[in-house]
Amino acid sequence: MKKAKKPQQNTVPQVPGNGNVKKQGEQESRKRQKLVEIHKALNSDPVDVETLRKAAVSEGGLLTDEIRRKVWPKLLSVNVYDLPAKPGKDVRENHKDFDQVLLDVRRSMRRFPKGMRADQREVLQEQLIDIILDVLKKNPQLHYYQGYHDIVVTFLLVVGERMAIAMVEKLSNHHLRAEVGTIFALSWLITWYGHVLSDFRHVLRLYDFFLASHPLMAIYFAAVIVLHREKEVKSSECDMASVHHLLSQIPQNLPYEELISTAHELFTCYPPTLLAKKAALQPRKSITISSFKDFQMATFKQRPDTVLRRQVRDRPALELAVPEEVAPTGTSQLVKMAVWGISATLGAAALAVAQTALDWAPEFLLQLF
Repeated sequence: MKKAKKPQQNTVPQVPGNGNVKKQGEQESRKRQKLVEIHKALNSDPVDVETLRKAAVSEGGLLTDEIRRKVWPKLLSVNVYDLPAKPGKDVRENHKDFDQVLLDVRRSMRRFPKGMRADQREVLQEQLIDIILDVLKKNPQLHYYQGYHDIVVTFLLVVGERMAIAMVEKLSNHHLRAEVGTIFALSWLITWYGHVLSDFRHVLRLYDFFLASHPLMAIYFAAVIVLHREKEVKSSECDMASVHHLLSQIPQNLPYEELISTAHELFTCYPPTLLAKKAALQPRKSITISSFKDFQMATFKQRPDTVLRRQVRDRPALELAVPEEVAPTGTSQLVKMAVWGISATLGAAALAVAQTALDWAPEFLLQLF
């Protein structure tokens, strides 16, 4: 008598890398969901700024420059249909900061996309000079500092000349007015890390985070970097010069998403008000801190672009001004440890206010022609 054959079990062949495929699928699903949420928030009336902030802070940030051009203005309450005019030819005349701005911009070549033609870069550099001088001229209470151009160039590359003027002016009167002393991390804070990071992707990711956060978040992020490098710090020579030298060299391979998440958690657990009490400080003396609540509340009263566009369309013909495309210009010319970390990182002075380029360059370069 023949033995009955065992029933064959339905087995799924093991495909190498199947786990990676599943993970990629989940990431794409999250991206699509984020895009839907952002689109819905932009079209809410008033604009759902809180959802936009969460999108900018959460993993991956705002994903693309196209989305940034729509969301960044909303995070700063900038009306894209009421942008300032391009700087006039007289903006450079008798400007006290012209020589220093010119020197800084001329040596900022590494901040532009690799492979960009020299003549294209020169056009953007001229725009960069005009933007800086225009903002300073309109706001005599502001003062130029070396590194300011590193912030401005980031906005110029992403949103274009006129939008950059509007955004930089808002930032200069709010987020960038933190009164910090001479510290090892000064260049990190005053340029929002734009001067010290070589990969533009990482700069953009941090700008998403900082634009959606409290003005002092750049300080929390600096503290998180120090905490991340705890072993290096503790194993270095026990003198200020050695520690200062070590910390001044920021690593280029930081786990940015992890650090952003940690900085956000630190801010929640140890907000500036708590740190100020612990340090017996008076935050009301800081323009940045004292004005942020009113600034933040103003962002919740914005109308969606569809409404703004309709308002512009309905104006009398004589009042109409054609809004610039919200895209880069240049076409017309050339186509326990938390408190320790923050205090050890920045000292009492700061507590007193206590893909690669190719991934985005093709989209950007297309805007130049």
